[in-house]
Amino acid sequence: MGPMIRTEEEDYTSPPWLMPMLRGSYFVPCSIHVDSNKNECNLFCLDCAGNAFCSYCLVKHRDHRVVQIRRSSYHNVVRVNEIQKYIDISCVQTYIINSAKILFLNERPQPRIGKGVTNTCEICCRSLLDSFRFCSLGCKIGGMKRGDQSLTFSLKGKHGREYQGGSESDEATTPTKLRKTNAFNRLMSGLSISTVRFDDYGPGGDQRSSSSGDEGGFSFSPGTPPIYNHRNSSRRKGVPHRAPF
Repeated sequence: MGPMIRTEEEDYTSPPWLMPMLRGSYFVPCSIHVDSNKNECNLFCLDCAGNAFCSYCLVKHRDHRVVQIRRSSYHNVVRVNEIQKYIDISCVQTYIINSAKILFLNERPQPRIGKGVTNTCEICCRSLLDSFRFCSLGCKIGGMKRGDQSLTFSLKGKHGREYQGGSESDEATTPTKLRKTNAFNRLMSGLSISTVRFDDYGPGGDQRSSSSGDEGGFSFSPGTPPIYNHRNSSRRKGVPHRAPF
């Protein structure tokens, strides 16, 4: 993520590419690829922070951070999984459109507030869910201009470490799985096993099985009795006894 800057005109801290992205002109024909199909400018490079460009110009931005701007209800939006890698989007309401979570770039004023609405955007008064304060990134900037020190676009400081991509690794939350060793496989196959050592399980003391009253480091389980087939069994007849004369 690029360095945060503070300009003289704007009394808040933001990435140098954020305002150019919000003010960019999108979905206009590319001036370089006028005769090409699908030449609308819907891509923005965070490293160059210049004008929007089309997919044919993408070759000039190799190894750059590029996000795609989309449109919903004639407003510019960006997908959450793309933008949250670079800025903190907390307090901005997200929406689900076409099975994708998105957020709006700029404010969308709502002159009439519906009945029963208890929470609205602090900048443009658009109705929001109770857990959000702004309807767009532009409105969050407006809140920062007012001097709210609790608002930031920096990803640092979340949970005491760098926040990467809006999601944490599953390794920290997923418990250690039991390894299927030979003894464990035999136990699951229904064979007779009387003892299973703790070493047959995966690492991590909290994942080892234990039994009440077992202090010797073993877990006892009853063996599976063999299946007795009465049809195939042969019964040996005893010595016949003759009736007395």
